[in-house]
Parts: sequence; C-alpha cells; structure tokens
Amino acid sequence: MKTSDIIVGLDIGTTKIACLVGRKNENGKIEILGHGKTESIGVKRGLVSNIEDTVNSIRKAVDEAAARSGVDIKYVNVGIAGQHIKSLQHRGSLIRENSEEEINRLEIEKLTNDMYKLSMSAGEEIIDVIPQEYIVDGEQGIKHPVGMLGSKLEANFHVIIGQTAAAKNVLKCVKRAGLEMVDLILEPIASAEAVLGDDEKEAGVVLVDIGGGTTDIAIFHDRIIRHTAVIPFGGDIITEDIREGCTIIKKHAEEVKVKFGSSLASENRDDEVVSIPGIRGRAPKEISFRNLASIIQARLEEIFEHVHYEIKNSGFERKLIAGIVLTGGGSLMRHIDQLAAFVTGMDVRIGYPNEHLAKGTAEELASPMYATGIGLVIEGISRHLNEEEMEKLKAAFDPSQPKPKQKQSIDKKSSNYLDKIKKLFDRDLIE
Repeated sequence: MKTSDIIVGLDIGTTKIACLVGRKNENGKIEILGHGKTESIGVKRGLVSNIEDTVNSIRKAVDEAAARSGVDIKYVNVGIAGQHIKSLQHRGSLIRENSEEEINRLEIEKLTNDMYKLSMSAGEEIIDVIPQEYIVDGEQGIKHPVGMLGSKLEANFHVIIGQTAAAKNVLKCVKRAGLEMVDLILEPIASAEAVLGDDEKEAGVVLVDIGGGTTDIAIFHDRIIRHTAVIPFGGDIITEDIREGCTIIKKHAEEVKVKFGSSLASENRDDEVVSIPGIRGRAPKEISFRNLASIIQARLEEIFEHVHYEIKNSGFERKLIAGIVLTGGGSLMRHIDQLAAFVTGMDVRIGYPNEHLAKGTAEELASPMYATGIGLVIEGISRHLNEEEMEKLKAAFDPSQPKPKQKQSIDKKSSNYLDKIKKLFDRDLIE
C-alpha cells in the first residue's frame, strides 16, 4: 500500500472536529483506516472565532486518527462552510487553435482554470469551479466533450465564492496544527458524495446537511450541481432556544435535545416529563416532552422554510423527483423527516454514508454526523486520481517534461484559489 493512496479528510465543524483516514479498496469501496473526533471549541457558525482553541481541537482529532490508523498524517483535505459562502452561474468559452484535432482534457482544464480569473468583490475569492455542461460549436447539453471536433468550446460553470479572511483563518489553524492543506472542499459537495446515489442526482435531489452551526444545501439535477447555499442556523441554535425557553444551562439543554427531543409536538404527551437537576441545591426543574418538542419544531420549521425558499430560488422546484435527503448530526432528531416533508411538500429520507463504506467499517461511522468527513475522503480520492491522470496527459503532450517520480506522500497541485490563499497567508507572516 502506497502512502499516496491514503487520503485524509478533516471536517472542522461548529460542534465537532472529525478526522478520517481512508483509501479506496479493490472493490471501489472506501476503507476507513482510522478516525478521530473531538469537541470543536473555537468555531462559530462554520467560521473560526478562536485560532488557538481550534488548533488544539484539530490536533486532538488528528492525533486520535493517526493512532488508530497507524498513518503519519501530514496532508489533509479540509471542508469549508459558513454563511459567507455563495454561488453563481457563469459561462466560459475557448477558441481552439486547431479545429481538426480532437478536444482533450488539457483544453477542458484550461477553460475551467480561466474561471478563477473572474473579477470578485473586495475580500472575496472563488473557492471552486464546477463544470455543469459543455457546448461545442453551439451544440448544447454535452457532458463529455473529450474526443469531439469543433472550433469553439464553451461550458456553463457553477462558481462557488467565499470570503478570503474565512479561508485564511482555516489555513492558519491547519498550518499551526502541523499539517498541510491539499484541497479546500465545500462541505455540502462532500456530504453529497457520501450520501447521494447517481440515480438521485439524475432524477433531481436536494441535499440538506444540518450541522451544528449551519445548514448546507446542494441541489442536483441531471447529475449536475445546480445550486448551493448555506443557512446560518443549525443544531446549536435549537440548543440555545431550549436553554432560553426552559431556563436551564446549555449543557442540560443539549442533553435533553439529544435524548428526548422530537421535531413534532403532536407526537408527544404533556404527562411525559424529564427532570433537570437544579443548580447548587436548587429544586429540580420538570420539562414536558411536548413543550420541548414545541421549541424544537418552531426552529426546525424556520430552517425548512429557508430550505424551501432556496429550492424555489434555484428554479428547479418542480424537477426534483427524488425530493430531499437530510444528513448531518441534526438529521438524527426524531420525526425530522416528517416535519421536512410537511413544510416543503416533498419526499424526504435520511441520508446515511454507509453505501460507500467497505465491510468491517466501525458502525458509528455509518451515522449521518460523519457524512461530511467521509465525503471529504471520497472527494479527495477522486481529485487525487484526476490529478495523477492530468500529470500523465501533460507528460504525453510534452515529452521534454521529466516524468513525475512516484510520490511518497499526498502532494498534488492546489486549486488557484488555495494558491492565492496560501500566498496571502505567507505574505501576512512576512509582514
């Protein structure tokens, strides 16, 4: 087993930081060699708010994953989310030098890389550029133009934009933890890789990843990503509502939410109660299951109304045959699928990342809360293989280039965005 075959996903979330070490086995399934999880201290609503606390949490999770897997972790694929994320559609074009030659992968890469040169507002950068469909000499709807003939190559792109400062803070935490960032991957795209099937993406589906600080949305149709959005509400805001509504401390609010919480008040009775210990000798407080569920339902209805707005805003509301797939830690709430179906009027299922996992994987990793971490490993493997393929293609087109030596570590070309962030980060260190 080569070290370069091993990919590490680092999910820096609001409530937890998870590190997963994995590789693809001979059957095409993902083997998780080791994982580590720790409480996330220093991240609020997907954004780093305290560098030192975040660094310490990252180190704990990485050390645990390294000990379990026996792998010396140096390179990581990191997820990014937060309310600063937004997306737009853009069309790029390329006039080919020789229309008699077949279109090749290098031309497609050039067309994609040109998108990173789009002018952005101050403080914003392009995180990722995802091709949707290609147009060759005016012929639309082409998914794989390699090998075709034509004089003009165009493509529709889904362009994801984020704040430079947010990415710099993530990079700073990763570097201080003694790691190197290979790629920065949008979290809803990673989660989609873990829990969605190709048939769902073709039929039309909405992925809703309910995390601690944010709810991430990705809409697919005809196997193409059509829309992404981040809602600045998640499980933490529900805990805060319970804390205020029941006048209890945050620790107890989180415990009752996880153990006794429900998304539908009508499914609970008033005579079912939970007793919360009083502070410093004060009398215990009783909370009815119905009141608890009422608080949770009110906030979840608001979140799903935001989700429904994003679905309508995408223009694909009537084309999403496969409905909604809920994942993330927040999707473990009882009756949440029923509430989501009631608010949106769409079919809903809970997405588990077990479809892509090899036999013998730890049972706890099949939970929706690990969907992003597993998705980062899957997406990291895919990008790593594509990078190796491009290196071989470049060497074939330019024989004067020295053949790449076998890598002993995961070291691939970063995206234009990541390069920019690293340069800005290095410049700040010099200043």
